[in-house]
Amino acid sequence: MTPGMTVPTLPPVTLDRRDGPYGEVVLRRRGERLEIIANGCFLMDTSDGRSERLLIDAARDALPAGRQAPAVLVGGLGVGFSLAHAAADERWGRIVVVEREEAVIDWHRTGPLGEISRAARADPRTVILHTDLVEYVRTTTDRYDALCLDIDNGPEWTVTEDNGNLYSPAGLAACRARLKTGGVLAVWSANPSPAFGEALRNAGFTGVRAEEIRVARGVPDVVHLAVRTA
Repeated sequence: MTPGMTVPTLPPVTLDRRDGPYGEVVLRRRGERLEIIANGCFLMDTSDGRSERLLIDAARDALPAGRQAPAVLVGGLGVGFSLAHAAADERWGRIVVVEREEAVIDWHRTGPLGEISRAARADPRTVILHTDLVEYVRTTTDRYDALCLDIDNGPEWTVTEDNGNLYSPAGLAACRARLKTGGVLAVWSANPSPAFGEALRNAGFTGVRAEEIRVARGVPDVVHLAVRTA
């Protein structure tokens, strides 16, 4: 390659495009990478997955010592990194994934994302629910040891306006109600959010902190962590 030559960016190839109740979702391939786009907003791709794995590990590591077979709720199936990582860890018990986009579930069951999640979906601990996460945490009576949520680019950068309800006082109260005592809420974000940390404290969570994940370009990704102590 000639010194100083710029490597051309491969154009994306659209593999599937769906219009649903929450807007448009698109699966694209860019070289070896698969990308999910929602309403024109880039959500995630298959290039790395470090932050999705840290989301799961950070929640598990924050649980009280000695807790056996903790149940985890994964909010957002996405490209499947979080589910696959949880299922690869025998310490987790029940693994419930909530995904509102039927297209995303289809891309795992019969499409190219299946390669990432196939073993995890076959795991008897795994259940995938086709429903809206905001509605689920508000209405279900199930309780979990950990909630690992990754449905937006962050509390201040939501895919749809309705998702903002998850980070509101009422939404955080619903998340807290879904946790067992000592349970952990972990929320992925593309940017640090001190305001969200304060919102977690105001909602009655303790041990509020943020773990940064260095990325190749831009500010670090962040996992916000909070504990229900009572």
